[in-house]
Amino acid sequence: MPMKKPAIMSPDLSLAVQYAAPAPELPRWRLRRWAMQAVAGIARTRQDGGLPALRSVALTIRLVEAGEGRRLNREFRGKDYATNVLTFEYGMDAEGCASGDIVLCLPVLRNEAAEQGKHILAHAAHLVVHGVLHALGYDHIDDEDALAMEALEIDILGRMGVANPYQA
Repeated sequence: MPMKKPAIMSPDLSLAVQYAAPAPELPRWRLRRWAMQAVAGIARTRQDGGLPALRSVALTIRLVEAGEGRRLNREFRGKDYATNVLTFEYGMDAEGCASGDIVLCLPVLRNEAAEQGKHILAHAAHLVVHGVLHALGYDHIDDEDALAMEALEIDILGRMGVANPYQA
């Protein structure tokens, strides 16, 4: 008789949302749903890879205008332009809580969606998932890590009904 996989325990999520810019199309409940899907996807991946489970996750998502996005990118990454998503990963504390901050620059997000012919909500969902993955330790510095991160993003977004953002 085949062994049954244990149920995936999704970590507790504490999420704060800060609106430094108006974003009526991005209410807290929607951002929370996307973040929870990303955390659940990471939990599945960790379990499938034999890694210890995350106990809890504490995130802040801050929605900003171009000026703040540019300032943060310049101060923390040395790049003098506003980027779509900027993530600050703080690691895991002694109690097993992983934490991070995710900054979404609304004008960049909206411009990219229009330029790429994507629905604003699909692009925003992708950037939230991308930011959560960064906040929880994923990166795309080398090709192997980039492929793994993209595959996880595609899986998470697909489970939400969002098309692969890397296909034209």
